[in-house]
Amino acid sequence: MPGMLVYIIGVDLISSFLVQLAGEEVASSHDARATEKTDDTRGFDSHRGPQSKVEVALEKNTKSYGAWYHRKWILGQKLVPANFDREFRLLDKLLEGDARNFHGWNYRRFIARLKDVSEEEELEFTWEKIKSNFSNYSAWYNRSVLLSSLLSKKAKGFQEQGNIISVEFENVRDALFTDPSDQCGWFYHLCLLRQSSTPHKPYVVSSWPFDKSNIEISSQFKGNCEKFPIIFCFNQQVDGVNLATVTVNSKLVSRQHITWKPLSANNSRESKIWVAFLEIFNENYEESEPLSVQISARFCGSGSIVHLNFIMKLSYTDHQGKNGDGFEELFLWDCPKKCQKLQETCPDFVSFDQWKVRIDNMEEDAKWLLDSLSAEIVHIKEMLLECGESKFGKLTLARLLGAQNSVKSGGSSYFEETLKLYDDLIKLDALHSNYYREERSLVLLDQLTSSEDSSVKYCSRCQNSSYSYINPKLCIHFSGLNLSRIGFVERLLWVQILDLSHNNLTSISGLEALQLLVCLNLSHNQIKSFTALEPIKCLKSLKVLNLSFNEIGSHLVDTTWYLCSSPLSNTCDVTEIMEEIASENIQSWDFWEAILLLKSLQLVQLDMQGNPVTNERFRVLVEKVNPYLKWLDGKPIRQCAFF
Repeated sequence: MPGMLVYIIGVDLISSFLVQLAGEEVASSHDARATEKTDDTRGFDSHRGPQSKVEVALEKNTKSYGAWYHRKWILGQKLVPANFDREFRLLDKLLEGDARNFHGWNYRRFIARLKDVSEEEELEFTWEKIKSNFSNYSAWYNRSVLLSSLLSKKAKGFQEQGNIISVEFENVRDALFTDPSDQCGWFYHLCLLRQSSTPHKPYVVSSWPFDKSNIEISSQFKGNCEKFPIIFCFNQQVDGVNLATVTVNSKLVSRQHITWKPLSANNSRESKIWVAFLEIFNENYEESEPLSVQISARFCGSGSIVHLNFIMKLSYTDHQGKNGDGFEELFLWDCPKKCQKLQETCPDFVSFDQWKVRIDNMEEDAKWLLDSLSAEIVHIKEMLLECGESKFGKLTLARLLGAQNSVKSGGSSYFEETLKLYDDLIKLDALHSNYYREERSLVLLDQLTSSEDSSVKYCSRCQNSSYSYINPKLCIHFSGLNLSRIGFVERLLWVQILDLSHNNLTSISGLEALQLLVCLNLSHNQIKSFTALEPIKCLKSLKVLNLSFNEIGSHLVDTTWYLCSSPLSNTCDVTEIMEEIASENIQSWDFWEAILLLKSLQLVQLDMQGNPVTNERFRVLVEKVNPYLKWLDGKPIRQCAFF
């Protein structure tokens, strides 16, 4: 039995080490005795020694990761018979002395699974511990895990989620009012809020084109053999969007040329955003007649069916996009001054109705959810009146208002109240101010895009761009709004020109959904690296990019590297371009992030001035990597001094 002998020696060595850590001495002959055991029975008996030694170690240090892991490992291998009653008695003793010991709670979950203890019993145990001490984060957490599991399985007695959640809200309310400064109950309240307000099935929240839209396409679209994007946005990440679930019918659309792909910066197979590109205006197209396209989709897991019908036609209006030398004209970001403001109505390919989440489209218990959220809002407001400035109370109230607004629009009063709450939190809790600013940004963007009346103030028709093939060319100006985060992009799928300058953005996650985007202004933000710009690699129509006066190159440590493809992680191949650049004596390895970004785009105009990374070497590299570039930092490429 050489394998068993080696195993016994290894186990005893680990046990000896654990006991030494606890301050105990181990007999020097222990290993020798272990090697003499040759039969199975004596081998299993030897494990009782290590188990008891682990107990000694835990008496000295009840939070020893190694000791707890070793004890679980011995039982998990089933090399010793488990005495579950004894294990539970030891755990009871431990949790009586240290009720918040998360090692003990983790071990209890492990033992409960081995013994096949019902989740209902364990749920009752957590409540007993909570009643004895509300400030028991481990018990609250364990209860949230058990409750979520029971509700998802619709176990006996847990089929009616509304009734169960209502009782749990009442239970945790006692903890909140007892000590509003204790975060344990607040975290459990957040778990209940997410459990009740998060839809369990995926569904389509928006699409482009939307149903019954009429789209006017420039004749240059056909001449340049461009492809037309179809976009679906979901409320959560999904997979399985393909030709089997989505059917496209049109006399000029070939089914075999359609490929659906998820828009994800990390190349995941799941995404909230899916896109397909259609080749529609081919040699068989009669240019005098509109083209009708019908799309039907049935998505797995949700059971929802989506039908889209839209019409496209070519426009032969003249495009003044080139100067006398044949270069594309410089795009100037003075849209608010020169562009035509939208008056009362938007073009008919812009839909505001599809943005609104109506209560009749929610799940059957939407009425209960609305009543429950309203009741919780009343209780939290009462608590804030009694206890005064509570950051947990204000944050919870803001979240409750947001959940309520997602079910039924609260109008301007909701936005004003929620924005004020986040303003108060920024002052009250400076340590977490960045988080509050991001949440405030989402509320503000929700307000600005919630209706046609609110959005039209920031929209205009742009007259000086030849890069977009869709007429009219629509611009959104979200400049100078102190935005720290981007959200609700599913409401902006029709945007072709986007101005996000003079904000506080460090990330542009979400912009990958804007497949019509041709001009993007991110100047005067706080973007620190090229890897933070990873989402725009998905924007194949992007022609104009303004990154001036950011912080690109000022930080030696890039915390977003792990999110992106790189030559260091072998997720992309830049060998060819690197060798080509090296052959011309251009130092490139300092800028591999920029190479990966610019190589994936077909930019005509780029503005990088005001960033620490900008120098002569970088400018030479930019021109080499992007052969389509005509304008750099506001000057024609051929007139730049370094050429």
